Amino acid sequence: MNALNGLKNTHRFSKRRKRVGRGPGSKRGKTSCRGHKGAKSRRGYKRRYGQEGGRMPLYRILPTRGFSRSRFEKKSFAVNLSWIERFFNDGETVSIETAQAKGLAPRSIPGGLKILAGGELQRKVTIEAHGFSKGAIEKLKQSGVAFRLV
Repeated sequence: MNALNGLKNTHRFSKRRKRVGRGPGSKRGKTSCRGHKGAKSRRGYKRRYGQEGGRMPLYRILPTRGFSRSRFEKKSFAVNLSWIERFFNDGETVSIETAQAKGLAPRSIPGGLKILAGGELQRKVTIEAHGFSKGAIEKLKQSGVAFRLV
């Protein structure tokens, strides 16, 4: 029995490489498939993308429209309630400073701390954050946890 690496495809011809510039009898002699005259027929020609002869390039003609606020958006550090349940004890305060002190949050958080509703929170902690999701507010009110916007 043959090994897989020894099998050959016998149903398809292998395409031969074009040999250009090998005389008039080769079908690709003389101009070597480059046509007559012009930049493309010359040696050392490189196509410059965006170059359109003498005309103004299309990317400079088209207007740049719209506005994206992603340049000015400040990323916040999102935290689920299950995360608070796992890393904080009863009576502690959950804030950016305490999360950074425990090594859970990055040093720089331009948008502040945001609390999300994932998981359940049984611990009695105080939460100080810059934002809360609607689901998180409902769960915190039901469990009687103290929270405030900073």
